[in-house]
Amino acid sequence: MEKLYGLIFDVDGVIADTEAANARASIKVFADFLGLEGVVRKDFEAGLGRGAEEYVKAGARTHGLELTDEQIEKITQLRQEYFLKVLKEESMPPFPGVLELMETAMQREDFRLAIATSGTHEKSRAVLEAANIPYKKMVYIHGDHVKHKKPNPELFLLAAKGIGIEPANCVVIEDAPNGVQAAKAAGAKCIAVTNSTTAENLSRADLVCESLAQIDLKTITKLIEQK
Repeated sequence: MEKLYGLIFDVDGVIADTEAANARASIKVFADFLGLEGVVRKDFEAGLGRGAEEYVKAGARTHGLELTDEQIEKITQLRQEYFLKVLKEESMPPFPGVLELMETAMQREDFRLAIATSGTHEKSRAVLEAANIPYKKMVYIHGDHVKHKKPNPELFLLAAKGIGIEPANCVVIEDAPNGVQAAKAAGAKCIAVTNSTTAENLSRADLVCESLAQIDLKTITKLIEQK
């Protein structure tokens, strides 16, 4: 039987530049709800890839704030509303190389594809549809499916199970340190793309690139075969 390979894509910061919109929505919520000015995108970096609640907490802690559970719930709800509004008003094209890599892999009988994101179903689906990603042809795991967010490996273990391939034969594509940590904890190989942070912050990945346009299926299979 021909060996099968898994290719698992994160969404935010991997498929499209959602991190800029996430940050803008969050900055607006912090100003409107908390009256906090001077918040910038970098303030949320520690929460990248860990789901909305941890993202919000990271931004608050940067400014010396510890939020209550009630505040976190309200802020994450408003943040999603603002984000979806941004998505309706602005285009969200996929990053270079994303669709090409997906389409090439889907034409191969030895590849199985999955989407795995900490984002909610509503939010991640909106991004996938805005970027014209053929996600209905893939296994699709989102934050509503899991109890534990990244860096816990649950998300990627569930994705690997969904495509029926051992994690060791999968490559996860990530953009955040927490995501890289989760992929490695799951036992998968990881390619990190520097769309959201520096190569230095992503150094635990098996391969770091500036764009998925630099990645092809040969690169992926070679990475998996390296023991």
